[in-house]
Amino acid sequence: MTGQDQPAPQQVSDSTAPAQPDQPAQAHSGTLSRRRFMQSVLATGAGLALVPPVWAAAPSAAQAGRAAGANGQINIAMIGAGSQGRILLLDALKIPGIRFRAVADVWDYSRRYAGNILNRFGQPVNVYSDYREMLEKEDDLDAVLIASPDWVHAEQTIACLEAGLDVYCEKEMAHTIEAARSMVEAAKQTGKLLQIGHQRRSNPRYQHARRMIENERILGRITHFQGQWNRARMHEVGWPRNTEIDAAELRRLGFEDMFQFRNWRWFRQFSGGPMSDLGSHQMGVFNWILGRPPRAVLAAGGNDYYERNEWFDHVIAVFEYAGEAGSTIRGTYQVLNTTSHGGYRELLMGDEGTLAISEDPSVGYVQREQQAEPRDWEDDAARVEGMDQRAIALEVGASRRADPQHIEQIESALAKAPHQLHLENFFNTIRDPQRHRLTCPADEAFSVAVTVLKTNEAVEKGARLEFDPAWFRA
Repeated sequence: MTGQDQPAPQQVSDSTAPAQPDQPAQAHSGTLSRRRFMQSVLATGAGLALVPPVWAAAPSAAQAGRAAGANGQINIAMIGAGSQGRILLLDALKIPGIRFRAVADVWDYSRRYAGNILNRFGQPVNVYSDYREMLEKEDDLDAVLIASPDWVHAEQTIACLEAGLDVYCEKEMAHTIEAARSMVEAAKQTGKLLQIGHQRRSNPRYQHARRMIENERILGRITHFQGQWNRARMHEVGWPRNTEIDAAELRRLGFEDMFQFRNWRWFRQFSGGPMSDLGSHQMGVFNWILGRPPRAVLAAGGNDYYERNEWFDHVIAVFEYAGEAGSTIRGTYQVLNTTSHGGYRELLMGDEGTLAISEDPSVGYVQREQQAEPRDWEDDAARVEGMDQRAIALEVGASRRADPQHIEQIESALAKAPHQLHLENFFNTIRDPQRHRLTCPADEAFSVAVTVLKTNEAVEKGARLEFDPAWFRA
């Protein structure tokens, strides 16, 4: 079965235009221009968009020497053609050598919509209401993109892996820990690639920030963090007139009615709610940069605003991580769905500085503590307007001596959409797993699923929850 992601604004009835799940209001916390950021990447010798990062997963023995689609076309299909699916579709169309062959979705409206887009781009496809029929009939596929609702990710991903296909599956990887674990196991057993859609891990800005923290120790010893995703009041998601799925078919698919079908993110049977939908982005960043999952969480939340929804409309949590030399790192995270104030961002704070970053490119700076020993490049760094003199944008003079072609390559990567970079990493790894590595393989994404789903459990219990290390083993 496939379901439907949240719609693009033009697909919704006039009275129900929703905010998009992954495109909230702008956040403004200091700026780092694309040119300045590119220069700082070069100054630290990163080249992060061009080579696999050292922390990426190594190819398995089954993948070594395998180069499906090497030096040629990669034939792909899509399961789930909602708004998130169409973002992936449009970004994949920008990548040379990618050819769509099929689209599967249970809703005729979405099948036709995606098919029409691909026709306009000269890639006519077969469309299916059942992904299983697609897998049976399409015999020339190399990979599948899955952007259906969370509750069917495991079923669809495992079927595709067992059919011999590499898979890119949107986050959250599943709506239960057991389902997410089964996806990791299937990837290991089949030896196929499974990339999870935590696209920040392929973003050169985030890769550079991580390297500055690890290699340059720009923050000193990390002691705290803050993260948030605040978005404006959500309208109920509607649907165009005369596109309803038959009531009996909806029930067969597991939905009570079209409202539940279109607003599945708010129902417990189908998703992990906003903490999973949005919180996984930021908690994934913290797990990745801190190098480990949390050891405890204290969380509160509730469904205080939206009467028809089952999931919490807000969660506010305090996490504990193990830090250096037996220390503790504490941090707060909140996801709100009634106000966009402050937007979405991540802050990492240490005894020598604070780093602010976001997928919003207007957010990005390092603010050095006054007592921190100055680095030799600080005098050449650009200052962030409106902040104190040690808030820097990391524009280093030495970067101007970098090879012009290298500058152009880095700048080109920074100009791409975040999902495109993550898809490129996936396709590059399919083509050449010896040279490229997935930036977010399933076994690493699994820790994020455990983190956010157990945080929901902590909200339910209203008590501090300690994470059992065994929960994170898949």
